[in-house]
Amino acid sequence: MAFESLSDRLSKAFKNISGQGKLTEKNMNEMLKEVRMSLLEADVNYTVVKDFIANVKEKAMGQEVMDSLNPGQMVVKIVRDELQTLLGTSDARINFKKTGITTVMMVGLQGTGKTTASAKIAKYCKEKLAKRVLLVACDVIRPAAIEQLKTLGKSIDVEVYSLGTEVGALQTARKAMDYAKDRQKDLVIFDTAGRLHIDDELMKELQDMKSYVGPDDILLTVDAMTGQDIVTVAKEFNDQLSITGLVVTKMDGDARGGGLLSVRSITNVPVLFVSSGEKVEDLEAFHPDRMANRILGMGDVVSLVEQAEEKLDMEIQKQTAKNLMSGTFNFNDLLNQYDEITKMGSMQKMLKMIPGMNKMAQNVDDELMNKNLKKSRAIIQSMTPYERENPGCLKASRKNRIAKGAGVKVMEINKLINQIEQMQSVSKMLKNGVPNMNALQNMQRGGGLQGMSKHSGSKKAKKSKKKKKK
Repeated sequence: MAFESLSDRLSKAFKNISGQGKLTEKNMNEMLKEVRMSLLEADVNYTVVKDFIANVKEKAMGQEVMDSLNPGQMVVKIVRDELQTLLGTSDARINFKKTGITTVMMVGLQGTGKTTASAKIAKYCKEKLAKRVLLVACDVIRPAAIEQLKTLGKSIDVEVYSLGTEVGALQTARKAMDYAKDRQKDLVIFDTAGRLHIDDELMKELQDMKSYVGPDDILLTVDAMTGQDIVTVAKEFNDQLSITGLVVTKMDGDARGGGLLSVRSITNVPVLFVSSGEKVEDLEAFHPDRMANRILGMGDVVSLVEQAEEKLDMEIQKQTAKNLMSGTFNFNDLLNQYDEITKMGSMQKMLKMIPGMNKMAQNVDDELMNKNLKKSRAIIQSMTPYERENPGCLKASRKNRIAKGAGVKVMEINKLINQIEQMQSVSKMLKNGVPNMNALQNMQRGGGLQGMSKHSGSKKAKKSKKKKKK
């Protein structure tokens, strides 16, 4: 994920100063030197880093910080506030008209995910803001872009307007606006043409489109993987078109993230959205304060709760809680929970949103977890309805039949039964209101979900190897 390396480096820098009883200019300079190197290695613009360090030092060396009981925490807060200033002091959003049709021009170079970003924003505005959206295919140079937009539009149930490649982009835009008025749309998103690099022909076409459409927003898609080029591209587009916002794509890659930290302060163009995946739902509104917290390993509980409310079935959660409390938790409930976990996506990403869970997140193997979830789901689906509802009935003959049906060993079924027993132990603890120490110890030994640690099973493997050698 973007910023992962930066987060690790900054955490080490703060650890050194947090252990100091008193803040001095010497240990402050040592910490700032580490922060400076961390930012430069993350590909943050040199001038931005220089100003950032100067601002932090000026505020950190103030009398209030020096005399405070916990100067280390005060310094971390100052760095966090400065990071947020770099990213933006407030959330930026699409400039919706109070009445009439809001128009958004999507611009950017080829390969930055502009067409996919157009569809993602359309889905976001339709589902979260209740807008009647029309997507317009104005990239008439590339037939593939038109087909891609149509496919994406169909997948999110948003209409796509296109006159094909024989009609120019301006005429398509004009006809699309008439179409939008007739269909009472309130948001029109124009997916414009891109190029492999910025040239006069591209800018002339986009300027003509801007003059004709008069967009309420011009959003530039930039690739997080390009580092400092984000700043260069944003500056060029801004000089020519006066863009109003950025959509940063490929945030789920191994981007160092420095371009994102630099772009706001250099171009004064805010980030509106970040995309962290290829699916149409992989789009988040950008919150500078939350991103600053994530970079410093402070988590982002608000975003996690929002995602849970959006993706999880609350009726299933209520029923599961009810069954847990009544002691009737069974394999059907466990299967439902597997489905809910899958909806939330990466477990590693979720854990990083919880304060203090960064280290645990690093030990989570998402690929192994998904593999084990599929295996467990196959086991449960190989059971009869009666067996799912009555875990206690699973004796040797039934286990053998289920194992053959799921293509696993009986040992895997025993592990799953153990999970059910653990959940039932939890329900007893909750009902009695008194912690059951034996149940807690059993849960520790059972290990819960397999795949939660990349190193799970490694100790056992080492022990067995030693025995064999002996």
